[in-house]
Amino acid sequence: MPPARTGSPTSAGHILAILRDEGPLTRQQLQDRTGLSRATLVERLDVLQRLKLLRQVGHRASSGGRPAEMLAADDVGRTALVGDIGQRHATIAAVDLRGTVFGQVRRPLPAGHRPAETLSFLLDAGRRLLAEAGRADSLCAFGLSVPGQIDHDTGTTIAPPSMSEWRGVRLRDPFTDALSVPVFLENDANALAFGAYCEMNRPRAALVGVKVGTGIGAGMVISGRVHRGETGCAGEVGHIRIEGSDLRCDCGRRGCVSAIASGQAVIRTLRPTGVRSAEDVLRRVRAGHPEAVRVTREAGRLVGTVLATVVTIVNPRYVRVGGAIGVLPPFLEGLREVVLAGAHTSSLDSLDIGPCTLGVDTTLTGVAGLVADEVLAPETVDAMAAL
Repeated sequence: MPPARTGSPTSAGHILAILRDEGPLTRQQLQDRTGLSRATLVERLDVLQRLKLLRQVGHRASSGGRPAEMLAADDVGRTALVGDIGQRHATIAAVDLRGTVFGQVRRPLPAGHRPAETLSFLLDAGRRLLAEAGRADSLCAFGLSVPGQIDHDTGTTIAPPSMSEWRGVRLRDPFTDALSVPVFLENDANALAFGAYCEMNRPRAALVGVKVGTGIGAGMVISGRVHRGETGCAGEVGHIRIEGSDLRCDCGRRGCVSAIASGQAVIRTLRPTGVRSAEDVLRRVRAGHPEAVRVTREAGRLVGTVLATVVTIVNPRYVRVGGAIGVLPPFLEGLREVVLAGAHTSSLDSLDIGPCTLGVDTTLTGVAGLVADEVLAPETVDAMAAL
């Protein structure tokens, strides 16, 4: 389900939105849905054809006479680069606007990695991916997700305290200058939530995505759009205080759920047993190590106490949990148990809680979907048509 349509309901961009939402459709079906005359519809379709945003995908079975052509939005002819920067990794992929991946590179990053070096890696690796895929001429956009809040007006990051080197970095400028395409930015938890939404073929339902990695964040998809909130901090569940805890969080406050239940917190708790990384936690949980299983389940329960309130307020149909620690069965079991016990009864009807099935690729999928919605938005298409 693409975002709600804006602008003229009879424009070429609006017709493309219908095809993205409901297609493939015949010309007659489009005429029935729009109320346009046949001549006007042909004119609009000619515009989409000129912009290379329309494709034929076969014919509708006919009970007699000439079979009608089926038309669809052409979301395969344009290419985007999509990236994801985390506290310990950077990933870049070349995709089409359907999300098909042509190539991907993932690089581990040291603690305290420098913005200039990481952004340069993404740019260089992205150019190589485009060249290898033979898609450089069709590049239309760049999308990037990062931890923390983003000032979308200036294109700068309000990074979390654990990534202080990134605070105030102008993320959009290097890619705009080098690639001459629009650059779209998104918080990593929002991108993960939208990726989970796209994984399920964009259901007509609200979804909450929870990312449990080094820190904890959440994103919400409502009516096909990411809900960022008034100041862009919607979903910062990691900094809700848990009663009874006095552990200091990276944000400077005490008792935040991120300080006691994030991946970083789980590693710290298990350090006396020899755990040094998230990979160590994964190995021990999968091997059934009792202490690792117990600590991971308890972390899930703690996140569940916060999520129960979110579920009661937002009343989503789906909750999807991602991140290296978040997808582990004990974590999910603990989270689910507390949400089902603590959320309002009515909000639990038909609630579906589960892991992000694409794993580390969920965030990139979300960035790709968000880029597609921007590039193929009715107002964007109509602006292209006016050129």
